[in-house]
Amino acid sequence: MKIKYLDGRRLYFAFLAGGKAIIKDFAYLNRINVFPVPDGDTGTNLASTMKAIAEQARPFRSVKEALRSIADAALTGARGNSGLIFAQYIYGLSKELGSEIKISTARFGESVRNAVRYAYNSIAHPQEGTMLTLIREWAEEVYRNRHRFSDYQELLHHSLEKAKQVLHDTPKKLAVLKKAGVVDAGAKGFVDFIEGVVHFIGQGSLKNILDQELLEVEFQEAPHKIKEDIPFRYCTEALLTGKNLDLEKIKQVVVEAGDSAIVGGSDTRARFHVHTNHPQELFFSLKDLATITQPKAEDMKLQAEIARQPKGRIALVVDSSCDLPVEILEQNQVVIIPFLMNVGDHVFLDKLTISPDKLYELLERDEIMPRSAQPSPKTVENWISFLLSHFEAVLVMTISSGLSGFYNLVRSAAENFPPDRVRVVDSRHLSGTFGLIVQRLLEHRSESQDLDQLASLAEGLARKTELLVDIKTLKYMVKGGRVSPMKGLLARLLNLMPIITLDEQGKATAAGKSFSRKQNFKKIVKMIRARHQAHPIHSFSVVHVRNLSRAEAYAREIEKICGRPASFIQDVSPVVGIHNGIGAVGICLSYE
Repeated sequence: MKIKYLDGRRLYFAFLAGGKAIIKDFAYLNRINVFPVPDGDTGTNLASTMKAIAEQARPFRSVKEALRSIADAALTGARGNSGLIFAQYIYGLSKELGSEIKISTARFGESVRNAVRYAYNSIAHPQEGTMLTLIREWAEEVYRNRHRFSDYQELLHHSLEKAKQVLHDTPKKLAVLKKAGVVDAGAKGFVDFIEGVVHFIGQGSLKNILDQELLEVEFQEAPHKIKEDIPFRYCTEALLTGKNLDLEKIKQVVVEAGDSAIVGGSDTRARFHVHTNHPQELFFSLKDLATITQPKAEDMKLQAEIARQPKGRIALVVDSSCDLPVEILEQNQVVIIPFLMNVGDHVFLDKLTISPDKLYELLERDEIMPRSAQPSPKTVENWISFLLSHFEAVLVMTISSGLSGFYNLVRSAAENFPPDRVRVVDSRHLSGTFGLIVQRLLEHRSESQDLDQLASLAEGLARKTELLVDIKTLKYMVKGGRVSPMKGLLARLLNLMPIITLDEQGKATAAGKSFSRKQNFKKIVKMIRARHQAHPIHSFSVVHVRNLSRAEAYAREIEKICGRPASFIQDVSPVVGIHNGIGAVGICLSYE
């Protein structure tokens, strides 16, 4: 049967058919992925984009409405270079088509060619021999034959042969492909898509497309497995929303941040992708241009080092509430899963896309009380899956279950893996005490014979660790809902300065109070001296919320008591700092 026109419904199901073809081939696309970096995720990125279309787009009657729905879904769900290029091309196609209910092959040919510029304009440095070349050459072939073929089946089948030839020639245009002996993965994905559409138009049926395959498929969006050194550490993405977005300004900011920069979308919704060494600076610059959601910042350097040469037999995973010098974490390949930080309408990744200084600047300037949120179970599962492919076992330590539900989330995620290979430990701590536990645990990781032994050691160290927090003001605890407004008012009227600690269950409780910060300091030092006499201090650290001078003063006094310097003095992680407030200092003690 000849098909002389496309309406919105046919177009919608054609996209689902193309998406199914990509999903079927996504593992192979991952294997041949070598450009722009050999991170093995092109297939997953394209397949995830197609799944987003299946989940969110709707089959409207008009082509314009259907394509707009598909374009919005593609942009929201786009992942990686390839996913964003594809989404931007579809967006361009939605802009080029008019308000027709049906479109002929001639009109289709004009639109697919005109939409090519949207894909090219989204990329800072377009590279031939990639998906871009395939899209352009395919679109030109459709355009040249738009009058020759009035039947979509004939037109698309003919253009598919051209696309296959262009794909075959991609190694001639890109040296890295020729050296690896592969075609471009993104270009191959686009050919898969066209093949799926052609097959549907020629032989498919709505019954086959309407099944749940696209919705039910799950992807392990594995962290990058880069096999060589790269100049930019973080693979960074986010969705940007707002009114009258300045895409050129956004693109300028993203391009200046690093390499592999792509910005696609409209004046109300856009997505960017870039490899950068400074995601915190990038996100802070973008927040004034758009509302930031769906942030991602993957440490490609860490993933590459783990893939090349994992340290030890057991991988260690913590969350971003763990405060420990970054050099210690990096040297020991400790994986940090960041909490989400909601600041106004923006969403940041704790430590990764917002620094403590920038967060507190917003806190003081705009009087916004940030809210923390847990990472998704899928994020945890993806990390465990990746680590189990390089280590014998994985130990995950979490923030105190008395302060967050993340421990239970991780335990639930761990149930999807062999129980003898994954263990989850409730640190019953946070911030600097969490860091001290991890630091001591790392000293014994190589000595531990098995996962149970290391988990038992972690639990024992947790019982030997204590936190004392010198709070400057209860204002932030009141804003965060941890202290009632009445208690906050009473403390302010009486000038009460509380000292907070964690009980055996890891829940916050009062350890004392004074009527001035000077008295608080003396009281805490006196408490530490008494504790050291009863149980000698093995090590200590001091963390603070924009109060380095007071933290250093505590460190000097404690060094006099125990005869050793602080293991580290540093800023509290933002997810912890917002609840304790600017000026707070945490004294972290680990006993023999």
